[in-house]
Amino acid sequence: MTQEFMIVGLSAIGPVIGSGIGVLKKPSTVYIQNMLYFAAGIMLAVSFLDLIPESRRLGSTMTCVSGLVLGAAAIWLLDRIFPHVHECSACGENECQMGHTANFLILAIFLHNFPEGMAIGIGGSTNVGDSLVVALAIAIHNIPEGICTSAPHYYAYGNRLKSFVMSSMSALPIVAGFFVARYIFGQISAQTMSLLIGATAGLMIYISASELMPAVTNNSGQKTTLFFMFGIVSVMLLECIG
Repeated sequence: MTQEFMIVGLSAIGPVIGSGIGVLKKPSTVYIQNMLYFAAGIMLAVSFLDLIPESRRLGSTMTCVSGLVLGAAAIWLLDRIFPHVHECSACGENECQMGHTANFLILAIFLHNFPEGMAIGIGGSTNVGDSLVVALAIAIHNIPEGICTSAPHYYAYGNRLKSFVMSSMSALPIVAGFFVARYIFGQISAQTMSLLIGATAGLMIYISASELMPAVTNNSGQKTTLFFMFGIVSVMLLECIG
């Protein structure tokens, strides 16, 4: 049990570290634009290079497609229930729109981290050493994700502690996913896992295309595009660690 707590703690520390870095100082508009494109690059790369292939491997192409549609539809429905512009006395319209985007980004990372936690539990279910390696890779991978979620939230709401806590909570699904994989996974069919992973990819692709990139497209330049590419490349390089 001590080894399991060490594995879970190592995997969950990444979002906390990243969230702390993201709220060290009040971010500038340019910094937020770069971080949103960086986050979009990460989320699209994770979706197309990780989640979709894994969904197809566990189930089938049609199951994966069903999951993609389900995930995108769920976020579309949330977007209709909670529209972009809210009445807000503490900030202007732009900040409120950024707050909406920041909240969706945290939601996407939150849901994405559950299958990551399951990957730790499944990948090393018979080998603690393998679990530690996977946990370390995920922790490192989640540091930039933590920065990308806490900084926009802090920019929109100006509350350092709340932004840190909200972003750090994305570590909780890692812990939950780990214990589900260790003790309950045998009761979950591969087709169900395929559908859930596909749905996670669908919501991440939808949020990247409808929230993150449009939020900065009008003012983006070559530097912002480089951050988008860096997000994609960083996922590919971090895959080598695992």
